[in-house]
Amino acid sequence: MAIERTFSIIKPDATRRNLTGAINAVFEKNGLKIVAQKRLWMSRAQAKEFYKVHAERPFYNDLVDFMVSGPVVVQVLEGEGAVAKNRDLMGATNPANAAEGTIRKLFAESIEANSVHGSDSPENAAVEIAYFFAGTEIVG
Repeated sequence: MAIERTFSIIKPDATRRNLTGAINAVFEKNGLKIVAQKRLWMSRAQAKEFYKVHAERPFYNDLVDFMVSGPVVVQVLEGEGAVAKNRDLMGATNPANAAEGTIRKLFAESIEANSVHGSDSPENAAVEIAYFFAGTEIVG
């Protein structure tokens, strides 16, 4: 498997509870290296654009409201099979269905406040990374 990069967001429910370090420890313990990271408060325009793929879905407005409700940590993770590994570490979107030891099982409050976002493919990872980071901000 190749070394690749993926995009991760630690969402407002997790930053509010000061879980950034605990979540990042899960990534690092499992072989993912954080090669770029910043804390920011997404604007409504940023959140709407970032999640525009869901614009026609009934939860879109609630998702945007949630993502602008507090600061987030956006980051680039690097490692062997990083996209799939991050998806496995996050667990199912609904924490009730997430496997033991996954980030969502450990930290999520609900299906909506599920603590993390991760890219679902290498192609989307590249787009999502470029949305928040200039190439010079990623340090391998």
